[in-house]
Amino acid sequence: MFDYSARPELLKDRVILVTGAGRGIGAAAAKTYAAHGATVLLLGKTEANLSQVYDEIEAAGHPQPAVIPFNLETALPHQYDELAAMIESEFGHLDGLLHNASIIGPRTPIEQLSGDNFMRVMQVNVNAMFMLTSTLLPLLKLSQDASVVFTSSSVGRKGRAYWGAYGVSKFATEGLMQTLADEVDGVAPVRANSINPGGTRTSMRAQAYPGENPLNNPTPEEIMPVYLYLMGPDSTGINGQAFNAQ
Repeated sequence: MFDYSARPELLKDRVILVTGAGRGIGAAAAKTYAAHGATVLLLGKTEANLSQVYDEIEAAGHPQPAVIPFNLETALPHQYDELAAMIESEFGHLDGLLHNASIIGPRTPIEQLSGDNFMRVMQVNVNAMFMLTSTLLPLLKLSQDASVVFTSSSVGRKGRAYWGAYGVSKFATEGLMQTLADEVDGVAPVRANSINPGGTRTSMRAQAYPGENPLNNPTPEEIMPVYLYLMGPDSTGINGQAFNAQ
């Protein structure tokens, strides 16, 4: 595991948006950030899941989060603008953005992968991620120390058979991270890095590896040290790097 121990108030007074915050790694990250003092904006498509995470954060006595129902597969450009305007009016700026939401799509040879399935994965995993990044960048630049964290994968660093659209989308994720990191380097108080979570005990992992014993993989909570490190001030100056959670 990534070796890092966060102090309790690491993210005090920070405003952090987490995509796919309703379950899995996104929910764990949202709760972990809140536990370290952040006001977390919970973005996802299933309001019931987001509300459950909201209730858990509230019950724990952490800063009050915000629920933002938002469908990354169908959102139109003006909806991203409205999202940014809402965040600006409510919070004034943004200190962190965790791109966690993504879908796997079919695991099949490229020859058998339909264009519709390919484009659906790219819409959620790449296009929506780009739209959020570009739309929210002005708010991140208003922070004194902002961090954008992209979620990658081992198949986004070395291509593997049958990972099709998902693998391609994660290569694009690394590309967007590196491009953004180079653009903000030395000119804005923003840094960009990526995390490969590795095999984790989530429903997405179970979908990808149905025959695997989930107990052999760590829980989302167990891989949080690198998520805390990159979102907090201890990683100031770290930019354009690809991290592994495990």
